[in-house]
Amino acid sequence: MKVAVTSSGPTLDSEVDPRFGRAQYLLIVNTETLDVEPVQNPNVAAGGGAGVQAAQMVVSKGAEAVLTGGCGPNAYRTLHAANVKVYAGVTGSVSDAVEAFKRGQFSPLSNPSVPGDFGTRQASDGDADGAA
Repeated sequence: MKVAVTSSGPTLDSEVDPRFGRAQYLLIVNTETLDVEPVQNPNVAAGGGAGVQAAQMVVSKGAEAVLTGGCGPNAYRTLHAANVKVYAGVTGSVSDAVEAFKRGQFSPLSNPSVPGDFGTRQASDGDADGAA
């Protein structure tokens, strides 16, 4: 099975990125072989629509699931429409996340897990909602 994991870098040792649409990388991982296709996310600095564009890329890569820190409403709707399951609240290294997924430790979302502007808001006033 192919899963897409939001990542801060291009390898299995990289940390899971808490953002979906504005993650630095989307790693397409074969859960059986652990082969990785790192895709640098061109939507990191997009003015809008980053989540939908990232979701469309995930679908085009044939992923059946997404492992991420959070997923907003537009990306969630796009992934859900393509029958891609979304697992949020994922932290740690990409390899640990994939292993936990294989052990069935995550439950798929039934709704978005963060607001639509999660990846664009600046963390200020002690606000931990996200960073650009």
